[in-house]
Amino acid sequence: MKPIIINGRHGSSRILAGETLDKLGEYIPGHNVFIITDKNLHKIYGHRFPDCPVYVLDAGEQQKTLENAAYICRWLMEEGAGRDAFVLGFGGGMVCDMAGFVASVYMRGTRFGYVATSLLAQVDAGIGGKNGVNLDGFKNIIGTFNQPQFVLCDTTLLHSLPKEELKNGLAEMVKHVLIADKHMFNIIKDHAGDILNLDEGLINKLVQHSIHVKAAIVNKDEVETGERRKLNLGHTWGHAVEKTDRISHGHAVAIGLAFAARLSEHKGRLRPAERIRLTKLLQSLGLPTESPTNPEIIFQSVVKDKKKEGDHIHFVLMEGIGQVSVEPIPIKELKDFVINHLTH
Repeated sequence: MKPIIINGRHGSSRILAGETLDKLGEYIPGHNVFIITDKNLHKIYGHRFPDCPVYVLDAGEQQKTLENAAYICRWLMEEGAGRDAFVLGFGGGMVCDMAGFVASVYMRGTRFGYVATSLLAQVDAGIGGKNGVNLDGFKNIIGTFNQPQFVLCDTTLLHSLPKEELKNGLAEMVKHVLIADKHMFNIIKDHAGDILNLDEGLINKLVQHSIHVKAAIVNKDEVETGERRKLNLGHTWGHAVEKTDRISHGHAVAIGLAFAARLSEHKGRLRPAERIRLTKLLQSLGLPTESPTNPEIIFQSVVKDKKKEGDHIHFVLMEGIGQVSVEPIPIKELKDFVINHLTH
């Protein structure tokens, strides 16, 4: 199995797509390993963990806080972890974010890696070196850019996921094909049922495709000054929906993708037929495309997004399926679109 490599400022990351959990021992040090996981995963996979200290979080995005990061740092101190420690995040996006953030700040930085157990972590959250915690419900306001030494993506672990968790990762997969691959969009469209049933060949193909798309972009722009902004497709509106509606990340991103498509169509970038195709694809995967919340309320969260600069926000528009562009859109223009085209 050939790893996919991401080269960061402070080291490289090996993405082990299709590797088995049984090979984990080949990638972690023989000592000073400290595992961070959540209760659900500890219950299912704890018997397969290496023999080392384990910190068990409650499950859920609401655990991704500075307070919990501080608790974990105190635990590391109590366990005698030094700068030679290796932190292993064993879990989905929340666990990977927490483990990466803690490892990046504990004693000014220790080595870390991930076993990504959810589809969302395998195709997005665990890939690319973004590590962060939420603040007052706002996503990843506090964080770092720092690459894990490895990300082990064993797709057989996905069978333990509830269907709704699987759909979270599918939203990010759709995002990647919208950015870079019209052909793969059609494959997802034609095989939605097989994908939801975790057809092994299809899932492995799609996971590797998403990793290749993200790795190629991150290798050009690790700290998001240009090219990497494309990966925010669907996330500006999606993060705001996630906060206001308190729904899962992937479901919110799906709504954000539908919003980006409508805005792109409004600006003459996307043909109406392509917007409809995207909407139908998301729905075929069991993902939502609209929020029940008043769009003006959602917009109030948009203006607090990290991508805001001055009186405009860097927004990712679709130039057709398989191609996107990043454009600074004035906040006023975005607000006018929301009021005039989304409110009823």
